[in-house]
Amino acid sequence: MATDTGYVALAGPTASGKTAAALAIARARPVEIVSVDSALVYRGMDIGTAKPTAAERAAAPHHLIDIRDPREPYSAAAFVADATRLIAEIRARGRLPLLVGGTMLYFKALADGIDAMPAANPGVRSQLEVEAAALGWPAMHAQLAQVDAPTAARLAPNDSQRIQRALEVWRTSGRALSSFHATQRAGGLPPLALFSLEPTDRAWLHQRIAERFDAMLAAGFLDEVQALRARGDLVADLPSMRSVGYRQAWEALDGAWPLAELRERGIAATRQLAKRQITWLRSMPARRVVPAEAPDAIARIAAAVVEIE
Repeated sequence: MATDTGYVALAGPTASGKTAAALAIARARPVEIVSVDSALVYRGMDIGTAKPTAAERAAAPHHLIDIRDPREPYSAAAFVADATRLIAEIRARGRLPLLVGGTMLYFKALADGIDAMPAANPGVRSQLEVEAAALGWPAMHAQLAQVDAPTAARLAPNDSQRIQRALEVWRTSGRALSSFHATQRAGGLPPLALFSLEPTDRAWLHQRIAERFDAMLAAGFLDEVQALRARGDLVADLPSMRSVGYRQAWEALDGAWPLAELRERGIAATRQLAKRQITWLRSMPARRVVPAEAPDAIARIAAAVVEIE
C-alpha cells in the first residue's frame, strides 16, 4: 500500500528512452512527472538538454523544469527538498509521483537522505585552483583517485568542478566524498519501485546518442549557446554551462578548438556521461532493469507501473 510519500522512479542513461516511457505511463494511469535532471532546471537551455516539448509537457504535469536561471546553482540538497514537497503534494491530489531522469546523485540523495557534507571552503578551493593551473585537472583527478577511488572512477579527468569539490571535501573533513554518499542517512525516501532503462547493446545507445546530438545541431543548438553567451553574465565555469554539450559548444566558440569538431566532441562527452550514469545505476541493487533496446521496453514499464498500489 502506497503512503502519502510513495513514488515511482524511472532512471536510465541519456538517450535511453525515458521521456517516451514516462509519457506511456502517463497514458496508463494518473501521474505527475518530477524531473530528476540537473540541467532541465535551467531556463533557456532547451535544445541541448533535450527538454520535453510543449506537447509532451501538456500530456502530463511536469515539475522541476525551468525553475532556475543559468546563473543560479542547483544542488542535490535543493532537489531533495523540492522533490519531497512535490511528492506529498502530488499524492494529495490523488496522483502517482513519477520521478524521471538521469541525474543519479539526485535519485540516491532522495532515497538515502542527505548527509551533512562540509560547507564550501573558499581558501581550500582557491588553493586547488592554483594547483590545477600548474598541474592540470587530469593530475588532480589522479590525486583524487588516491584518496577517493569510487568518486574518481565516476568522474571524467577534466571534470574540474566535481574533482575540485571532492578534493575540497577530503581536505576539509578527512573523509572521502563517496563515504558521505554511501552512508545510509536518516530521512531517506526510497521509491516504491525503481525502473532502470539500461541498454544491453552499447552500439544501440551510441547510435541513439549520435542521432540525438545531430538532431540538436539541426534544431539550432549552437544558436542557443550563442544566445546564452550574448547575455554577458554567464561564464564557462558555471554548473549550467558545464552541462554536457554546452561545455563543448562554449569551448568551441571560445576558439579552444575548431567548430567543425563540435559534433565529434559533443557525442564523445555524451557517451562518457552515459557510461557514468550506468555505473551509478549498477550500484542500485533494488532497481528493476528493462533492456532499453527491447521492442516492448516501454510497454513493459508502463504495465508494471499500472500494477503498483
